[in-house]
Amino acid sequence: MTQARPWWKGGLIYQIYPRSFMDSNGDGIGDLKGVTSRLPYVASLGVDAIWLSPFFLSPMKDFGYDVSDYRAVDPMFGTLDDFRALTAEAHRLGLQVMIDQVLSHTSDQHPWFAESRASRDNPKADWFVWADPRPDGTPPNNWLSIFGGSAWAWDTRRGQYYLHNFLASQPDLNFHNPDVRQAHLDNMRFWLDLGVNGFRLDTVNFFFHNRSLADNPAVPAGEKKTVVAKGVNPYTYQRHVNDLSQPENLDFLSDMRALMDSYQDTSLVGEIGDDKPLERMAEYTAGDHRLHMAYSFDLMADSFSPTYIRDVVRNYEHGIGDGWPCWALSNHDVVRVVSRWSHGDEDPQAYPPVLMALLLSLRGSVCIYQGEELGLPEADVPFESLQDPYGINFWPEFRGRDGCRTPMIWTPTEKADFTTGEPWLPIDRDHLEYAVSVQEEHSDSILNRVRTLIRWRQQQPALCGGELELVEDTGDVLCWIRRHPDQTLLVAINITGQAQSLTWSGAGLTPVEGHGFSGQLQGGQIDLPPYQAFYAEL
Repeated sequence: MTQARPWWKGGLIYQIYPRSFMDSNGDGIGDLKGVTSRLPYVASLGVDAIWLSPFFLSPMKDFGYDVSDYRAVDPMFGTLDDFRALTAEAHRLGLQVMIDQVLSHTSDQHPWFAESRASRDNPKADWFVWADPRPDGTPPNNWLSIFGGSAWAWDTRRGQYYLHNFLASQPDLNFHNPDVRQAHLDNMRFWLDLGVNGFRLDTVNFFFHNRSLADNPAVPAGEKKTVVAKGVNPYTYQRHVNDLSQPENLDFLSDMRALMDSYQDTSLVGEIGDDKPLERMAEYTAGDHRLHMAYSFDLMADSFSPTYIRDVVRNYEHGIGDGWPCWALSNHDVVRVVSRWSHGDEDPQAYPPVLMALLLSLRGSVCIYQGEELGLPEADVPFESLQDPYGINFWPEFRGRDGCRTPMIWTPTEKADFTTGEPWLPIDRDHLEYAVSVQEEHSDSILNRVRTLIRWRQQQPALCGGELELVEDTGDVLCWIRRHPDQTLLVAINITGQAQSLTWSGAGLTPVEGHGFSGQLQGGQIDLPPYQAFYAEL
């Protein structure tokens, strides 16, 4: 047998959005004690790790992605002792613990920014990105915020603009300043010393900006726009060559990796939003001195035809080099996949498991977003209940991110056993039929089918760590071979609502059972009913 793989390589990471997972004190907002109480459920799925979205001290203008103290737990989520207890329980259950690190920007309430904006000559004056206006008083360049409008906000104290790639209340740090980089490394060490096993790095390619502050060029007519933002957003009109993804970032990634390597069994996964995401991923995960893995938005886009998915897989296999991807179909920023990848007539019970089969059959690690294992569709959140500033700004063409952030559904009751108070986002009544307690009672429920699939996948060396060879010219069937020294596995997946068949003229196939799907081998033909998969050893 080959040497055991590191936990993160091919690992399954369950993303928890703490605000919406479980509320322990009845205030309508999920918290760390609530998460801890539900960790046995997470462990029962068979995943390797949890990833906690931000729980740090924050004014919550962007729901925790605006940090005002990197070492403090916001009181709405609990205390550092609660975090220690959560980590201990996760480790007892065999789960690794990853937490978000939002390094590119802080909250405007962070003491660093309060000091920086006070004058042009204080010790932290250069910790953020400040620039003088143009002679006519307008911002220093044409850079845009993902959340709408200029990426520059005027500050009357300094008589200068500061950069913000997101909300004006999220000023960007100046990573050209070595003191900023060291401060972040020190903060990361703080959490590693508390037992954290890894970090998910928010917007990892946004850390550095071009010192020249040169304008971004426009996207030429007819060329592909970035997938980082929706088409209704003017952010997509530019090629983002100066405001992000600067070459200096590579050295900082190496500094972070050196820190991680001084601890045992740790991992860095980076979120990449870029005009050329595959190029960045290959660059950021190359060798053993940068990120362990990274993910982009290619499979969190609106496109989902078998041809599109095949193209994504092919491009990654040809372009990732010795890097390592981390795949996701859903997270806290995008419409839930069963709704986003919907023609409107999918079987609501059969479609979610086959999408999970697709996700778990790719080469790389995997992030599963809370509720994805239940088959939850996007929630319908009316405008008057919206909390997300992004959605409020671009309503109704873009409805924001609240629809994927509504509370976890534990029981089919009014408050879903998420809280005893008023939930911070409304519970969609259509979600109640997907409740954990309901699905636990039925062996063929989405939840139990996903559990079966995960447990089976975790025992397949080829799926956890094998190479991937795409089988071309397979029509609407997604097909590839996973090769590992201990196993070679053919994967054939039908994500459509029509029966598909595939003629196989290659090496002999031995069907593998235990995954819960009903694809069949008949002579030299693989038959796939709607929303089914087939696995066979070669």
